[in-house]
Amino acid sequence: MKLYTLHATQKLPISLEQAWEFLSNPANLKVITPDYMTFNIVSGADRPMYAGQMIEYIVTPLLGIKTSWVSEITHVEPFKYFVDEQRYGPYAMWHHKHFIKAIEGGVEMEDLIHYKVPLGFLGKLVHPYLIKPKLQEIFDYRTQALETKFGKYPSK
Repeated sequence: MKLYTLHATQKLPISLEQAWEFLSNPANLKVITPDYMTFNIVSGADRPMYAGQMIEYIVTPLLGIKTSWVSEITHVEPFKYFVDEQRYGPYAMWHHKHFIKAIEGGVEMEDLIHYKVPLGFLGKLVHPYLIKPKLQEIFDYRTQALETKFGKYPSK
């Protein structure tokens, strides 16, 4: 089974503290997820992020099919990074590292996701036409949502 990677970076004109406060609150995931995905947290988002935290949500990622997804926050280094891993959900494997660092005039966020698609050969076949473009669309939405909330980092 093939391991795929998605890598995204974004700069925002906010402090490291503001960015961490937003990112470490699991309830804010709904704010940066497209509305059509009907993202609803079922449990586990009742406190700031910590290692070992289990978060369960219902999401509609593709074709209007509702899916349960359970993530575990496996690592947290405040103001630096955290890692979430799918324990149950639509992917055969999902490992998502979120890095954050202060830069001149703001912060840079970096996401590195390693994932495997389900359904063997069929999943591999539809990945470039359905799954990969959908993930890119979700991250493009996230970029826009964060810029709407916090402003756009100035180009130099």
